Amino acid sequence: MRAAGGIVVRRVGRVPRRRHQILLVHRPKYDDWTFPKGKRDGGESDEETALREVAEETGFECELGADLGDVRYRDSTGRKKVVRYWAMGLPKDEAGEHFAPNREVDEIRWLRVRAAGKLLTYGHDRALLQKVMDDLT
Repeated sequence: MRAAGGIVVRRVGRVPRRRHQILLVHRPKYDDWTFPKGKRDGGESDEETALREVAEETGFECELGADLGDVRYRDSTGRKKVVRYWAMGLPKDEAGEHFAPNREVDEIRWLRVRAAGKLLTYGHDRALLQKVMDDLT
């Protein structure tokens, strides 16, 4: 199964204490904390899938950043899954504070990197978070 998603990063605070925050989503169906992602629809490209899925799950129309490559794992039913991720940012006029729960995601959290790493449910997500932070610093 092929899917795509995003690691949404925002900067908060003022220089010199500016910090990065990472967006995590809670999926009640799986009771997990992860990054927004989902399956491709029809002939979508991975990029289109990632942007659509992030918008559907969070309500945020994000901008693509660096291609973070693929993560491969088995899903909860044992199927092989390949998810391609991008770093993403919010548009300048979006603060990322207006979220409406939906059928897939009931809660979001903006967290500093260390707290995000602790809350993430899956090891492959923590490894991806580290890659994003290495690229940002």
